[in-house]
Amino acid sequence: MTQQKEKTNQPPFAILRGGYKYKETLGMRRVTTYCMDMVETKDVLYVLIRADGSGGNIRRINWKDEDLDVFGNFKWPVQMIQDSNGMFYVSDEGDHCVHALIDDGEKGYVPIGQTAEAQESNTKTSKIGEYGSGEGQLDSPSGIAFDHEENLLIVDTGNNRVQKFSKDGKFIETIIKDDGEAALDMPWGIAVNHNGEILVSDWRNNRINKYDSNGKYISSFGEIPKSLGEDFIQLSGPAGLSIDEDGDIYVADRNNDRVVIYDKEGKYVTQFTGDATLSKIGKTYIMSSPRVLRLREMSNREVWRKLRAPASVRTYGKLIYIPDFGCHRLQVYEKESYPLTKDEIFEQPNHPTLYNV
Repeated sequence: MTQQKEKTNQPPFAILRGGYKYKETLGMRRVTTYCMDMVETKDVLYVLIRADGSGGNIRRINWKDEDLDVFGNFKWPVQMIQDSNGMFYVSDEGDHCVHALIDDGEKGYVPIGQTAEAQESNTKTSKIGEYGSGEGQLDSPSGIAFDHEENLLIVDTGNNRVQKFSKDGKFIETIIKDDGEAALDMPWGIAVNHNGEILVSDWRNNRINKYDSNGKYISSFGEIPKSLGEDFIQLSGPAGLSIDEDGDIYVADRNNDRVVIYDKEGKYVTQFTGDATLSKIGKTYIMSSPRVLRLREMSNREVWRKLRAPASVRTYGKLIYIPDFGCHRLQVYEKESYPLTKDEIFEQPNHPTLYNV
């Protein structure tokens, strides 16, 4: 298996944006049910899904939109990433831990946190840490990401902080625990850019916080222009984050049913609200049922296209994957952009308007 990790290389000086083309819809309810996150590899797309109520696992699908198989067993999974060796890491806010699994379906070890069952039985385990608020303890972890040394950064949501562990589960430090104006209130998503700076989605404060590689607060952003005027619309419940090869920042704006894009400086670029078409596997299912065909004909067709509470967003090369949580599918877009060198673009003006002469 070839791992195609999200890019964190040095982005170009500037880019020419050609646009964002809707590409495809993959999955459907009963296959990618309540999809929370995903990982792209060369041949397989791994989709992290939740069950109705408690439960969840990882579903394998491919670009032919075929349901391959499923593995893993989680209580309330949130996010999933894969390291350079092919190991999956899955945050589980119900079990207050991060699970690690190999990709052949065999349940791996649980190196970070301690499962709820172990806490209740009060038995000794080989797991690292336990539920709580002390160093190395976790309370409802959500977002996870690797730093440049492939240490694991975990958003410890219930404790309003970010902790760093080695991949074998050894606690290193609490890297973000700000107070004052930068205090986190139910942080959720996390991403690391090419400079090693850490971005955290601050759910209840409706913003994105940026920190340096040591966890020192730099700035926040999250406003969205309503028009060419001065009205702004704030993020609401920002969840998963991703950074593409151009340095653009993608935010799953969950309560607003959209994905918002900012440039590497935190300036608003655009947003997606959904353009879904019928997936291949969905078409096969619907065509087999006259009753479902009639119900679909009677329903509101416009809402089928829209995103519903997207939990995360992932970028791989030029592709943008949006796990469409409430619609049980992946919406896939393709970005068109062209790198520019410093010599190819005019210097930043000191005034807001640039006229051609």
